[in-house]
Amino acid sequence: MPSMVPEQSLRFASPYTDSALAALVRRFGSPLLVVDCDVVRRQYRRLAAALPGVDLHYALKPLPERAVVETLAAEGAWFDLATTGEVELVQQAGIPASRCIHTHPIKRDADIRAALDFGVTTFVADNPDEVGKFQPYASRIELLLRVSFRSPAAVVDLSRKFGCDPESAPALIDLARGLGIRVAGLSFHVGSQSRTPDTKLRAIEACAAIIRERRGQGIAATATLDIGGGFPIDYLEPAMPIEEFCAPIRAALAALPPETRVIAEPGRYICGPAGTVLASVMGRAWRDGRWWYYLDDGLYGSFSGQLYDHARYPLRPLQPVAGPLQRSVLAGPTCDSIDVIAEDIELPTLQAGDILAGGQMGAYTVASATDFNFFPRARTVVVNR
Repeated sequence: MPSMVPEQSLRFASPYTDSALAALVRRFGSPLLVVDCDVVRRQYRRLAAALPGVDLHYALKPLPERAVVETLAAEGAWFDLATTGEVELVQQAGIPASRCIHTHPIKRDADIRAALDFGVTTFVADNPDEVGKFQPYASRIELLLRVSFRSPAAVVDLSRKFGCDPESAPALIDLARGLGIRVAGLSFHVGSQSRTPDTKLRAIEACAAIIRERRGQGIAATATLDIGGGFPIDYLEPAMPIEEFCAPIRAALAALPPETRVIAEPGRYICGPAGTVLASVMGRAWRDGRWWYYLDDGLYGSFSGQLYDHARYPLRPLQPVAGPLQRSVLAGPTCDSIDVIAEDIELPTLQAGDILAGGQMGAYTVASATDFNFFPRARTVVVNR
């Protein structure tokens, strides 16, 4: 886990001024991830307004930061956990277990027991082997059965690895019923950073049909439908506005059987825009007719999302730098030649010590960073708590 600066009273007007961000680098060094809790609040409220009546469970995976958890708890959020480490984080943050679900479809028995010891009772499974793991705990838990819907519109297809075919769901319901396990409902996740809501609409319709058919016959009479995450944000290209993205989803949810509880698992949408990464130029070299700038952060650090999350972040010099723009290369600090952030980026001439700011970098950045080559990952500075 990245180290977090202990100060809890840092206040900044949003958007930050360049001078305020530069002051943070002078105070704490670089690289830094600046997490703005005001933006977390804004994103949560905007999504909640776009999906009224849907219980939003923040998915910790993209940014497992205690300050974010505590900020969202104060907003009335719920939480989506997938590992024992995430269980421990919300427990330390004082989150009631009743506001959490455990959604990793494949679990060790130790993971189940750790969540149960905390008090979580709702779990996800997607195949017969996983359903069978819950037989010893049948009187203490309920399951959401995850259904797979492949989405070409998602940047990261999460139904490739998890979920059963819709046609297989009734058999899983019967298996759980035979083992004395309560099936609370269904779940799906069409993928991360979905460009359109189309696959989500298809998934809602298919799951609604299963719920209608099996409600009270293997699925709880007051069923739950978990519509997952995947709500998009802007990167180098603008995403569909969340109000426009969610409008057809609201219409589809209105057609669900009466008294169906709907939950969602937003992660990126909540925390992505809240993160700004600040990295310093360590040195430069003129190579093949271009300046190469070597930063103290790279693909093995905060820019890991370029590899794992297929994201490209808006980057700029933190403070205005005079001179014409020219094709340049941004490289990370490690001795690995793979560690190149941008091969062809327009920049003014930079000097060692200049700072670059990366926007929209709260999700899948520091969370997946390493200390490869003993270059430390970015410290986390939380502002506007």
